Amino acid sequence: MHVYLIVAAAVWGIAAGLLLPRAAYRLAVAADEPWAAACPSGHPVRGWLGPAACGVPGCPAARYGLGASAAAGCAVACAVVAWRAGAHPEAVVWLLLVPVGVLLGRVDLLVFRLPDVLTLPALGATAGLLGVAALLPHHQGSWLRALIAGAALGALYFLLFFINPAGMGFGDVKLAPTLGLVLGWYGWPAVFAGTFGGFALGALTGLALIAARRADRKTPIPFGPFMLLGTFLALLV
Repeated sequence: MHVYLIVAAAVWGIAAGLLLPRAAYRLAVAADEPWAAACPSGHPVRGWLGPAACGVPGCPAARYGLGASAAAGCAVACAVVAWRAGAHPEAVVWLLLVPVGVLLGRVDLLVFRLPDVLTLPALGATAGLLGVAALLPHHQGSWLRALIAGAALGALYFLLFFINPAGMGFGDVKLAPTLGLVLGWYGWPAVFAGTFGGFALGALTGLALIAARRADRKTPIPFGPFMLLGTFLALLV
C-alpha cells in the first residue's frame, strides 16, 4: 500500500510541476511591477498554468523559464513526503503544499520576493486543511499545537524583521506561519529543527559564496528557499 502511495505522489508531483513554469515566469517580477504579461520577446502570455512557452511561430523565446526541472523536483519531493508521512490524512496537505513551495522558492531565487498571492492563501488553506485532518482517523499530529507554532514562528520572524529590516524580507515573515503550522503539527522538536535548519543552511550557503568570492557580507541572499528546505528536511527526520 505504501509503495502505491509513493508512486501516486510522484505522479501528482509530475503533473503539478508541469503546471508551474508559466506561473513562475509571471510572478518573478519586482514588487512594484505588475505580473509579467508577455514573453521575453514581447508576445502576450495568457493564463497562469502550463509551460513557459511562446505560441507565436518563429519567436526566439519559444521556451523560457522553468522546464522539466519543476516536474522532476516536485515528483521527487512528493515521493519523499509520501514515503515519510505515510497513509495519514495530513500527507494530503503536505502534497498540496509541495508545488506551492517549489513555486515560492523559484520566484524568491529570481527576484528576492515571496508573493502575497501565494503566501497568504497557503497560510489559510494549511490551517483549514489541517483542521479537517485533525477530525479524521489515523492522523498523527495536533492541530492546536500547529496553530500555536504557526503564531510563534510568525512572531519570531516579525521580531527579526523589526530588529533588522535589511536582513530579512517581509515575505519571509508571511511565509513563516505556514511553515510553523507544518512543523508544529508534529511537535516542538520539529519546529526547532526546521527553523534552525533554515538559518543554518542560509548561513552555510552565504559562507560558501564568500569563500568562493561570489559574494561578500553585504550581498543579499534570498532566504525563502532555505526556510522551505529546512522545513522539508525537518519533516524527514
